[in-house]
Amino acid sequence: MKKIPSISKKTAPLVLSEEIVAESRLFTVQAQSLEFSNGNQVVYERLLGSAQGAVLIIPMLDENTMLLIREFCIGVGRYELGFPKGKVDPGETWAQACIRESQEEVGYKPSQVKLLDSVSMAAGYMTHHTHIVLATGLTPQPEPGDEPEPLEVVPWKLDAWRELLAQPDFSEGRAYAALMLVLKETGRI
Repeated sequence: MKKIPSISKKTAPLVLSEEIVAESRLFTVQAQSLEFSNGNQVVYERLLGSAQGAVLIIPMLDENTMLLIREFCIGVGRYELGFPKGKVDPGETWAQACIRESQEEVGYKPSQVKLLDSVSMAAGYMTHHTHIVLATGLTPQPEPGDEPEPLEVVPWKLDAWRELLAQPDFSEGRAYAALMLVLKETGRI
């Protein structure tokens, strides 16, 4: 996918200092003191993501059938319908993570994976990025994962994408982006 170069002529602010201000099992919060070109100094905080990022997979059972999952999402406190996803482990490529997560979450091993794009989740305060990957040539080959309960696998016709967008439990921004990217990739929009 061809990237359009930035047209901004702005120079990034000068980093005066960085400090880890909070850590938990899952999150690291960093404070950065910045000085902007106009002399203003500001302290921002951001969540640090893993250097490898994560993958969000669009597994295609056939040319018109996506495999979605329904899982409990603690951030919104309910079950959500979306795409399989997971972190890229240290030493793994995005492609390897995609294959592993596909096997763990939907029970299929893809023979082809294609990176559609990489997106940030909340560029204003997170360093995390997600690789959105199209997975095709699926063969049943489940592997055990780290989920606390079995995930519900939901086949969904790609041609019924408007109905998917109308589902109240299909609400994650990355899932919307992935759906739009696969629609574009398959010539539906």
